[in-house]
This record gives sequence, structure tokens and C-alpha cells, in this order.
Amino acid sequence: MIRRDMQEVLDIESLSFEYAWSEEEFVKCLRERNCIGMVAEHDDRIAGYMIYEILNTRLHLLNLAVAPSMRLAGVGRQMIGKLVSKLTHRRRRQILLEVRETNLGAQKFFRNLDFKAISLLRDFYEDTTEDAYLMQYKQQETSGFTPVNRIARLAS
Repeated sequence: MIRRDMQEVLDIESLSFEYAWSEEEFVKCLRERNCIGMVAEHDDRIAGYMIYEILNTRLHLLNLAVAPSMRLAGVGRQMIGKLVSKLTHRRRRQILLEVRETNLGAQKFFRNLDFKAISLLRDFYEDTTEDAYLMQYKQQETSGFTPVNRIARLAS
């Protein structure tokens, strides 16, 4: 996500959410060292975007939306796939996100991608008294071969 993407991102945001992020909120978040903004493009237009935070042991998805004309075309699934590909067996093994209690479409979308609601966050949002579900994706354990860092093994 770059500065010139902002107007299209804001347009998608306002069409997607009743309580949309402002440009100031996007810019403030993206100025943080550990926040990443990504866009998905189709025919030189932004089809969707996501913003996530890189934390020590997990990724935290802060915002994700797909342009109304591109919904049900697999754009959101591809963006989440990209996020899942950033998980590692040794360090970051999970993705967390919050979903409004009333956003049934998002809850279903994430459940279909193997996210689980693990907690109810009471009065979570600043703009309303609405609750949120904390949802988690955990990287699957792999059986068999586990890569070993040869240098770390030799140093111990």
C-alpha cells in the first residue's frame, strides 16, 4: 500500500463499514514500524486491502476489505492466504483479529478459513458499545521433518 492508493482504499473502506477508518487513522497506523499495508489489484484498480501488525509471536490483522464489485471472487481468501504464508513454525504461529459481533459475514468468512472465535471482548469498540469476537488462526502442526538451525545447534 502506497500513498497514491489511499483514495481507493478509503472508498472501499467507506463502502464496506458503517464505522469506517478515516484517512488519519490509516496514516497513523501505517506510520507504525510494525504495521504493514497491502493491496490486491485487478485491472489496475485496487480490489482489496489489508493492514496487519507484526508482533513477536503472532500477526494481528487490523483491517481487511474487498471492493464490493470484487466480493466472492476470491480476493479476500487470497489476501488471507498471503498473511498465512508469513507464519513460521519457529516464531509467528498465529493470526489474531477482532470482528464485530454484528458482522456475521466476516465471522463466516474467517470461520471458512479455519479461524476460531476464542473470546468475546465486551464493549470493545470506541465508536459503539458493541462487543467483538477475538478470532484466531493457528498454524497447523506438521508431523515428520522439522527444520533445524544448524548454527544454533552447534552454538549450544
